Amino acid sequence: MSVKDVVAKRFKELCEERNIKINELANISGVTPSTAYSMMDEKRRDISIITIKKFCDGLGITLGEFFSTSDFDSLEQEIY
Repeated sequence: MSVKDVVAKRFKELCEERNIKINELANISGVTPSTAYSMMDEKRRDISIITIKKFCDGLGITLGEFFSTSDFDSLEQEIY
């Protein structure tokens, strides 16, 4: 699984926990819904850390809380 896939998965999980849709997350985070939906698009490769921070702010969590999961810990190295 790629970093981008894990980020998208994490946001989906957080939205489900809070019973909100991704477009609602975008609205409370001050991000356009199209940005939120493009983050979930499997074809899109990169996600800005600024966008991740805005979503975390909208969810009321820190970046540390967001990235503190076994999925992020088990990612393979990008550079060999």
